[in-house]
Amino acid sequence: MFATLLRYIVLVGAALPFAYFLVAIYSAWSFSRRPRKDPAGPTPPVSILKPVAGLEREAYENFASFCRQDYPEYEILFGVADEEDPAIPTIQKLIQDFPHLPIRLLICKGKKGSNPKVSKLCHLVREARHDLLVISDSDVRVAPDYLRAIVSPLRETHVGAVTCLYSGIAEGRLWSEMEALYLTSDFLAGVLVARQLEGVKFALGATMAITRERLAEIGGFEALADSAADDFELGNRIAARGYRVELLACSVKTVCASRTARDFFEHHIRWTLIIRHSRPGGYWGLLFTQGLPWSVAAAIAAPTRTVAVAYLGTYLLLRLAVVFAVGVWGLRDQVARRKWWLVPLRDALAFLIWLAGFFQNRIHWRGVEYYIHEGRLIPTASRGGTVEE
Repeated sequence: MFATLLRYIVLVGAALPFAYFLVAIYSAWSFSRRPRKDPAGPTPPVSILKPVAGLEREAYENFASFCRQDYPEYEILFGVADEEDPAIPTIQKLIQDFPHLPIRLLICKGKKGSNPKVSKLCHLVREARHDLLVISDSDVRVAPDYLRAIVSPLRETHVGAVTCLYSGIAEGRLWSEMEALYLTSDFLAGVLVARQLEGVKFALGATMAITRERLAEIGGFEALADSAADDFELGNRIAARGYRVELLACSVKTVCASRTARDFFEHHIRWTLIIRHSRPGGYWGLLFTQGLPWSVAAAIAAPTRTVAVAYLGTYLLLRLAVVFAVGVWGLRDQVARRKWWLVPLRDALAFLIWLAGFFQNRIHWRGVEYYIHEGRLIPTASRGGTVEE
């Protein structure tokens, strides 16, 4: 009796990821059919804020893409924590190569909280000359029409913030490609499902555009200074005040820098723990998006070989349909187009990482170790044995 009940639970449970995949496919189709907003119109001056920590791969190309914008008036503010940051020579070269553009390098001393990125943003906002702020991670690369597209929705008074999708630039190594696949086959599929089911109540760190007035309404970046998921919190707090968070159909690129298995697992466990502590319900919900382990379990529990093959075949068909709907057709992502066959391996690793999230409470970020408690970063000892002040 118990064995029969367990088999029934497994077979029913294994169908839940299939339902999720179908919703993801529909969500991607629905999102791609939205009419694109015309970026023509007023072009108010913009301050682009770039918190930086260390020299990332292809940093000059990433930074330079922001200097080639088809936009009449904007400035770029780079913020580093100290005068020894390895990114400083690259930023200085950028200043020399684009003398017509207001680019400033600021040393952001004095921490405002435990999140080093947000601490820099607190400094950068105070120094920004313009009321329209665009925040972007240091590993992001954009097209020349980026600013026009991002600024356009903020003309509408009910729009409180703007964000957009992003895909990965992989360097031809397995772990870099696996990270890029995660974005288009997993993370962004979840973003589109969330948009379809409950609306956009979050922002994505690759791009966040907001006015100084709206930022002040949620307490400024100072209110997010200890947040582990500052991008999610910014969008969530804007939405909670009744404003719309606009998710644009245009996308930017982010450099996937994982060169080793250790890099890959550190990045993904950090993201997993942030989800677990910031959105516990969402973390548990990820169990029902794990098509591979459920399908393997169903194949083992299946009463016949035909049923077993049906579960595994349905998983492969729907899972790859998600990859093509989101990554290939939606984002025109070349990694998804060329490396789609790696998705089952990526799914196997994703399940292991999800399980590992139950047994860890610490993350390593920029050489510092943190606890995450109720969505807040709490510094512990750094890898060098000192305590982060």
